[in-house]
Amino acid sequence: MSGDAVHRVRVVLPYHLRNLARVGSEIELEIAGAVTVRSIVDAVEARYPMLLGTIRDQATKQRRPFLRFFACEEDWSHDSIDAELPEAVAQGKEPLLIVGAIAGG
Repeated sequence: MSGDAVHRVRVVLPYHLRNLARVGSEIELEIAGAVTVRSIVDAVEARYPMLLGTIRDQATKQRRPFLRFFACEEDWSHDSIDAELPEAVAQGKEPLLIVGAIAGG
């Protein structure tokens, strides 16, 4: 999956980030090299600078508390952001979901 290959990946954003970026529910990005949460979020922030700081803290690069990452029906929120995502995501068959979590009692 890694190396010099360029992958076309799909990303689904939560409603509030879609509105901020003025995009539909799904965006497509080109990722050079390994397809990881970090490489995808880097590409999202580069293409949509208005989203800087909304998915992760700009200084620490830590995921925002009420956002989660899902790939192939698995929660990747607590995995290393540099872990390679499943091949289905790298091939564009499945999207990386960035989901807004809901808190409450």
